[in-house]
Amino acid sequence: MKNSFLENLNQGVLGLKPYEPGLPLEQTQKKLGLEKVIKLASNENPLGPSPKALDLLKGQLNSFSSDLNRYPDGNAYDLKEAISKKYSVDMNQITIGNGSNDLIEFVSRCFLGEGKKAIYSQHGFAIYPLAIKSTGAVPIKSKAKNWGHDLELMKDLVDDKTKLIFIASPNNPTGTAKTLQEIKDFLNNLPEDILVFLDQAYFEYIEGTEFDIPFSLIDDYPNLVISRSFSKAHGLAALRLGFCISNPELSNYLNRVRQPFNANSLALNLGKIALSDQEHIDKSVKINSSGMERVKMAFDSFNYSYIESWGNFISFDAKQDSDEAFQYFLKKGVILRSLKVYEMPQHLRVSIGTEEEMDFFLKVLEEYEKDLSKK
Repeated sequence: MKNSFLENLNQGVLGLKPYEPGLPLEQTQKKLGLEKVIKLASNENPLGPSPKALDLLKGQLNSFSSDLNRYPDGNAYDLKEAISKKYSVDMNQITIGNGSNDLIEFVSRCFLGEGKKAIYSQHGFAIYPLAIKSTGAVPIKSKAKNWGHDLELMKDLVDDKTKLIFIASPNNPTGTAKTLQEIKDFLNNLPEDILVFLDQAYFEYIEGTEFDIPFSLIDDYPNLVISRSFSKAHGLAALRLGFCISNPELSNYLNRVRQPFNANSLALNLGKIALSDQEHIDKSVKINSSGMERVKMAFDSFNYSYIESWGNFISFDAKQDSDEAFQYFLKKGVILRSLKVYEMPQHLRVSIGTEEEMDFFLKVLEEYEKDLSKK
């Protein structure tokens, strides 16, 4: 029987493929029958959430359970107030998302549709073209330069149908980043009617003041949206929470397409506490820097080329097909990420984990290099 209703399907959906997340840890361990498996595939904070957030969770568990019949605060007032105070932004500039992916959907739904275009970079986050296509708009992929965004080329690709440009800094999966001056130069040479979505999910891991993008930049560029995430440095990936800052008029429209109660009560409460725990963020950045240096030293010693990263992960050339390399590490108990889907057919991405996890990864890397040299 033919499903005739499918004839009415949004044409933008036809070219979509579901996003493929990293392999789940417990199920993979059970399937492989291995005593030890570590997951370094999804750029999660190996330290977990803020201890202060965990204390809140333990202390208010009974309170949370008794309020499960109540909807969360649909305006996220307390969290917005905390964001406002920490970053010196007005509360009416803030939009809360169910993860920063939600925010990508908001801007796409507000500004895209049939006959419109949006630009994103080659080797950029896989969600961008999914969000663009789902609206019926045309995704324009800009060729990367040195694995990162070529802002000059992106500007040259703009035409009268271009309504939105996605920029990630740091970029997933390459880890490349843009300086404040580069972002300013790009915005200065861009038509003011084109929206720019600056995705900064990994912002906290950046070490270098030239990459510091202040929210006050929006005062000079009202066509700019800057997003952040609680999934990475804050360690709350399971709760799905993010936010973006934009000019108040734009924020008003983003909140119109936002689903009611899109962020749950637990996420809102723990996010507020995590935001204030600078000690945990500093500790997370420190362990990331230490692990990153160890991995780069190992890559150098084995003569592996890698992409300098400003995130909590690093991508390297595995010297063979990335899917084959991925399977090798997987069978040894290390879940990495193959980047073939990102047009990087020989690259793997490894998240920076705890010292113990990096010990295990580097041991398997040494075994991998020995076996590879025998071929």
